[in-house]
Amino acid sequence: MAAIQFYFHVHQPFRLRKYDALQVSYDHNYFHDQEYLNLNKKVVNKIANKCYLPMNNVLLNLLNRFPNFAFSFSITGILIEQLEWYAPQVLESFVRLANTGRVEFISETFYHSLAGIYSQDEFAQQVEAQNQKLFKIFGAKPKVFRNTELIYSNDIAQKVADLGFDAILAEGVDRYLDWRSPNYLYQAKNLPKLKVFLKNYKLSDDIAFRFSQKSWSEWPLTASKFQHWINMAGINADMINLFMDFETFGEHQWEDTGIFAFFEKLVEYVTSDGKHFFTTPSKSLQLFDSKDTYDVPELTSWADTERDLTAWRGNAIQWSSLENLYEIENKVKAKKDPQLLHDWRLLQTSDHFYYMCTKWWNDGDVHAYFSPMDSPFDGYNRFNNALADLIWRLDQ
Repeated sequence: MAAIQFYFHVHQPFRLRKYDALQVSYDHNYFHDQEYLNLNKKVVNKIANKCYLPMNNVLLNLLNRFPNFAFSFSITGILIEQLEWYAPQVLESFVRLANTGRVEFISETFYHSLAGIYSQDEFAQQVEAQNQKLFKIFGAKPKVFRNTELIYSNDIAQKVADLGFDAILAEGVDRYLDWRSPNYLYQAKNLPKLKVFLKNYKLSDDIAFRFSQKSWSEWPLTASKFQHWINMAGINADMINLFMDFETFGEHQWEDTGIFAFFEKLVEYVTSDGKHFFTTPSKSLQLFDSKDTYDVPELTSWADTERDLTAWRGNAIQWSSLENLYEIENKVKAKKDPQLLHDWRLLQTSDHFYYMCTKWWNDGDVHAYFSPMDSPFDGYNRFNNALADLIWRLDQ
């Protein structure tokens, strides 16, 4: 009998408006002119109607029907802010799920940033802000961490351990797992108290990416078929970690694909079969011992075929943008201007650098699908014009 752990990541960025060089030094609103304020509101409400509200309703019904059903969320602080402003009824639907006591809230960086790579102090401050927000809204006190885009390495693990977490979620990267399975609990290198939950990317991506792909040899994916795959994977496993974007349900996979009915039937089949059970990471820490050490000397993520950081740092425009942004950290904080600090942190959101990606073929298509920019260079220009203005503000 294996534990099935559904983890859903919930995030939407503040999108950079069209901001050109002529606006530097006199217009300091990088996200909130009338057009883009409305755009962010429009996007949040569109996804709320397609995904958040219907899927939260599905989840609440399943929690009411099956007393042993459980799962986990992480919700970025900047999305919570947008829900507070634009869609409070959606935030209330997440609170109703939290009130069941069977939803674990996992911590991350408030601004969905890459601070864990560039600044330990900034990383710690964003995590603390996120923890405070989760406690205020949901009464949650997270002991499990999920870094932005599942970015992980031995160094990241040390930073997370220093913040007092018991466990971290990561991608099960084949080149570091070698012959081992992601379907067990691991421990971080030299950190026996910090446990590592690894995403089973094959089964997770069958739902998140391939569910409606008619060219896929396994299409259509039915609940009974997926249950069979879980049963096969669970023969030699302690846990099966199914990690995915929450927007999988209704946004990436539209309602007419049958994704909501699929999920309901899957929970029903697994529960009635009795071969496996649903749980959350904190509960699994009480049930399972780590099998081995997950040693990852370089930075990995759950993005693209490489499972590395080239989605955000794969070209010169991304690299220089990130270096220039974090280079001014001390000056920004010395200014003690809350709005300036907030704007600088909003510029840290990883999506801005994702939109600058210049990859081709399948990975490039995915980046283009998610980007509101006209091109990667449009994303670069908007970002660096905004950064130039922020630096100008620092010098005043």
